[in-house]
Amino acid sequence: MFNHHRGLWGYTGTAGDGEPLTIQATGMGGPSAAIVLSELIALGAKRAIRVGTCGALAAGLKLGGLVIAREALCADGTSRALGAGERASADAGLADALAQHAPTALQGAVVSVDLFYGGDPHEGAGDALAVEMEAATLFAIGANTGVPVACMLVVSDTFETTEAHPLTRQRIDDHVLVESAEKMGRAAIAALGG
Repeated sequence: MFNHHRGLWGYTGTAGDGEPLTIQATGMGGPSAAIVLSELIALGAKRAIRVGTCGALAAGLKLGGLVIAREALCADGTSRALGAGERASADAGLADALAQHAPTALQGAVVSVDLFYGGDPHEGAGDALAVEMEAATLFAIGANTGVPVACMLVVSDTFETTEAHPLTRQRIDDHVLVESAEKMGRAAIAALGG
C-alpha cells in the first residue's frame, strides 16, 4: 500500500509478468475519478482499466453479470467539461483484450451519470446496457491524453418497476460481489499484460 490520500487506497508493485502494476481506488463519480486518473498519468501510467460496479438497464442482465463498456453515453457533467460529446469511447485494443480474457462478458454502451440515487436510471439511457458514474470521464481523459483506457463492470444493482413501487433496487450479495471483483481483476491484469 503506497497511498491513502483522500481516503482512496492505492497499491503498487510488480505483476506476475514482471511489469509494474498499480491498483488505485478512484472514489465515486467523474470529478474524483478525473483527479485520480490525471495524477496517475502524471506519475507515468501508460494504460488504465476501470474495474467497478454498475446498475443493469438491459433486459437479462443479472446481479453478478459482467459488462465491458465499449463506449459511454455522456450524461454526466465531468466528461462534458473535459470536451466529450454525446459519447466517449474506450480504447478498442484494450477493450478487445478484456473481451479475450472475459469471454462471457456482455459488451456495449453504458451511460455515465452524476447521481447514484434519484430519478429513473432508464431515462435518457438510450442503448446503454448499464448505468454507472465514471466511464465517460475516464474515456474522455484517455482520449485527451492518448492513454488507452478501458472499463469492465459487474452488475451490482438491478431495477424493477411495479405499480406498487415506481422503482425498486435489488443489490448484489457481498459474496458474489467479491467473486466477481476477483474475476474482473484477473481479466484486467491479463488484458494489461497483453
